[in-house]
Amino acid sequence: MKVLVIGSGGREHTIAWKLKKSKKIDKIYCAPGNAGISKIAKCVNIKADNIKSLVDFAQRNKIGLTIVGPEAPLASGIVDEFYKRKLKIFGPTKDAAQLESSKVFSKEFMRKYHIPTAPFTTFKTYAEAVGFCKTAQFPLVIKADGLAAGKGVIIVKSFDEATKALEDIMLNKIFGDAGDKVLIESFMVGQEVSIMAIADGKTIIPLLPSQDHKQAYEGDKGPNTGGMGAYCPTDFVTKEIMTAIHDHVLMPTINGLTQEGISYRGVLYAGLMLTETGPKVLEYNCRFGDPETQAVLPLLKTDLVDLMFASINQNLASAPKLSWKQGSAACIIMASKGYPGKYAKGIQINGLQDFKEDNCFVFHAGTSFKENKIVTSGGRVVGITGIDSNLKDALNRAYRGVSKVRFNGATFRKDIGFRVLQKQKG
Repeated sequence: MKVLVIGSGGREHTIAWKLKKSKKIDKIYCAPGNAGISKIAKCVNIKADNIKSLVDFAQRNKIGLTIVGPEAPLASGIVDEFYKRKLKIFGPTKDAAQLESSKVFSKEFMRKYHIPTAPFTTFKTYAEAVGFCKTAQFPLVIKADGLAAGKGVIIVKSFDEATKALEDIMLNKIFGDAGDKVLIESFMVGQEVSIMAIADGKTIIPLLPSQDHKQAYEGDKGPNTGGMGAYCPTDFVTKEIMTAIHDHVLMPTINGLTQEGISYRGVLYAGLMLTETGPKVLEYNCRFGDPETQAVLPLLKTDLVDLMFASINQNLASAPKLSWKQGSAACIIMASKGYPGKYAKGIQINGLQDFKEDNCFVFHAGTSFKENKIVTSGGRVVGITGIDSNLKDALNRAYRGVSKVRFNGATFRKDIGFRVLQKQKG
C-alpha cells in the first residue's frame, strides 16, 4: 500500500517514521516534507493547503491512505474533498475541525454539552473587550478565535497587559483574521496534560498522556510557542483521572458532535488542566499534537496503520487493545534564534549526518536542503527524542542528543519535565 503524509514538521516526520515500521506499507509520500522526511519518504512539492493538487495526486498515484498533519487543511475541508473522490483519509471533516479552527465555537459547544472548561466571554470589537477587562479579575487568558499556529493564547496579569494583548490581536492583527473575534476566559490553576485520542465517531481510545511546554523560556516564561518540548507518559495522570477524562470530556465531545450531525473520525486532542475540581478543557486540537507526537508515538508498539483504518472504517470498538513500550520518552525542541518572533533561515545545521545516540531520534521540523547541505527553514528546527526506563534518563539521553546537533543561534529549553523532576526531588 502507498501512503501520503501531508505536512512538513516534526509531527509529520514522526508519523512517517512510525509508518515506515509497518509491514503493510510499500511506499510513503510526503507533501511537502522536509530534509529529514526525504530520507524515509518521497517528498512531493505540493503545499499542505493546496487541497485540489493533493486530492489529484492521491487519486493519480493510487494512494491507499492519506494522513493530514497540520490543522489548516483540515479547517479548509481537505477530508471532505477526499471523501467526495472515495479516497481513504485519516482526519476529521471541516465541520468537526471547527473544534480547533474556532475557539468560540468550541467553547460554546462545551457549554452546550456540559463539558468542563473555564468560564468565558466572547467579543467582536476591541472596545467591548477592553471594557470587560476594566472590571475583570486577573489573571485572564485572552485567545484569538481562529488558527494561530499554537501562538494565539496570551495570559495577562493586569489591565495594561490585557489592553496590549487585545490591541495586538484585534487591531494590529498579529494573527491575521484569527483575531477578528477574541475569547476571554478565567485563568485555571493546576497541571496541564495533553490527551490525544483516536476516534471513529462512536468510540474513542486515548493514547498515553503527555505534557507539552508552550512557553519559549525556562520556568514557563516568555511568549507562547508551538511547543518547546514534551514528555510521555505523565505519571501524575492516574487511572482514575484517565477514566474521568474519558467519561466527562472525550465521550461527551464525540456524543455531542453526533447530536450536531457530525461524525468525528481522526485524532481528537484535548488540552486539559487538572484542577482541584477535576479535569477541564483548555482547548481542542483536531490532529496529532506537535511536539507531543514526537514523545508519544515512539512508545506505541501497535501498528499505526491498523489504528488509523479502524478509525476510518468505524470499527475501533473491535480493535485490539493498544500495546506500549515500557519507560518514558522526552522530546527537546531546538529552535531558531528569535522564535517565536522573527528569525533567520538558511543556516547550516551540523551533526545530523553522523548523529548516533542509542534510543535517541532526530525528528526534523524546519529543515531543507541548500547546495546539498541541511539548513534551517523554520522557527522550530528539529526535535530530539530520547527513550529510557524513566523520565530522568530519557531526558538525559535527549539532551545528549541535543549537544551533538549544532547551528548558529540554536535555542532550546533546558528544563523540559521540570515540574515532575522537582516533585520527585521533593
